[in-house]
Amino acid sequence: MTTTVPTEQSSTAEPDVRDEGHVDVLIVGAGVSGIGAAHRMRTSYPDRTFIVLEAKDDRGGTWWTHRFPGVRSDSDLFTYGYRHKPWRGPSIAAGGAILDYLDEVIEEDDLASRIRYGHRVTGVEWSSADAAWTVHVTRADTGERLRFTAGFLRMCQGYYDHDTPHRPQWPGLDRYEGVLVHPQSWPDDLDLTGKRVVVIGSGSTATTLVPAIAEKAAHVTMLQRSPSYYFAPPTTHELAAQLEALDVPPEWTYEIMRRQYTAQLDEIARLGTEAPADLHAFLMAEMLPHLPEGTDVEKHFTPRYRPWQQRLVMVPDGDMFAAMRDGAVSIVTDTIEEFTEKGVKVASGEVLEADVVVSATGFDLSVFGDIPFRVDGEPVDFTERVTWRGLMISGVPNMVYTFGYLRHSWTLRVDLVEDFVERLDAHMRERGARTVVPALRPQDADMPLLPWIDEDNFSSGYVMRGRDRMFRRGDREPWTHLKEYAQERETMPAADLDDGLEYR
Repeated sequence: MTTTVPTEQSSTAEPDVRDEGHVDVLIVGAGVSGIGAAHRMRTSYPDRTFIVLEAKDDRGGTWWTHRFPGVRSDSDLFTYGYRHKPWRGPSIAAGGAILDYLDEVIEEDDLASRIRYGHRVTGVEWSSADAAWTVHVTRADTGERLRFTAGFLRMCQGYYDHDTPHRPQWPGLDRYEGVLVHPQSWPDDLDLTGKRVVVIGSGSTATTLVPAIAEKAAHVTMLQRSPSYYFAPPTTHELAAQLEALDVPPEWTYEIMRRQYTAQLDEIARLGTEAPADLHAFLMAEMLPHLPEGTDVEKHFTPRYRPWQQRLVMVPDGDMFAAMRDGAVSIVTDTIEEFTEKGVKVASGEVLEADVVVSATGFDLSVFGDIPFRVDGEPVDFTERVTWRGLMISGVPNMVYTFGYLRHSWTLRVDLVEDFVERLDAHMRERGARTVVPALRPQDADMPLLPWIDEDNFSSGYVMRGRDRMFRRGDREPWTHLKEYAQERETMPAADLDDGLEYR
């Protein structure tokens, strides 16, 4: 992240493009990853210049995009919070509380002046002659075109398309006379009072939304193609309540709870790999007492995949199960045949009549925000590139991306990535290097480029739909990624910075 000033030739402005100058580091995205990167820039590099560009009109990333009823974390906040800032509140938190937490980080680090909202990056170009990135931007409010240059690029834009949610094209959609909505673009004025609602999906979004809207709706039916694994932890962990009663300092509580939740997730991950049958038995035994009497457990609550092959679905305090016991919520496990004028017809022939249908059908993966990359004039096809430890991309200089954990809390990896960036920067300064780029070694000449993820590792629908658009991985280090936190917290700090990286 050494300071680099582009040459006169590379910074010549086009007539209708405003030149916004040069920064040492440009961060794309003002969600959890981008704010974490900005915090580290402020605290570790007070003499460096940086800016954060965010396409949306406010901070928060997924917490700004998703504002449907009941939106909350599906990770505990003690591990979802940053290492440097203790979380004060219940283990599972509402989306608004998470935004408040991010606002505190922005205020404490004086980051507001460094974040530009409504600035969509439309393309990035690397020049080896200048050892700098040119970043093309369009302002949402004016349509004005801007250009920045930067010595180092941090891609913190998340991993899915925030603008276009995933919605299958079911037959008969044009005939449906009711309201069809997606949680990712929830209407502020939608009133569900007294309405019959069908929620399509069985993941975290569906199980968050269902109990929240069941309080007003006449009835809610959760329509799932296949069951998920559920876990019903308390909103406030018993240990956290005990520590609060003992008046333990918040920073102590934070560290203790982080260790508690990390140990729990480590054990679940170990069982998922080494003893999946035992983990299945444990999860089923934990869930069964919450279900209404007479529930067809085999049909509605026994997944087709092994536990930990997809993310566990959290049901804090068992609120969705409570709504089922009260009769406000029912579950149908079937496939959609078509939409009718009045609702959804499933393969069994039953029509689920609905005034409102919510397609909680997930999202689509996005490769670095679908921003076009060029290196020395040549377009980058990421499907032909390979990851370096889930941090950098082969042949793409001076760029580190942040991709969190799929099953642990995303932010645990945010902190590890920032540690890595600091170590990489120190290594570059020791070598007097302006540029670092991952490059395959001679012994990697015959290395197969494998799909972004192995289905046996993680098989959620959005991964299977989008993995062919993603960059690749290798069959050896350092060209692998998507490891568990228990492994990476040991291996990432010890990663050899001369293995697969070239410096210029």
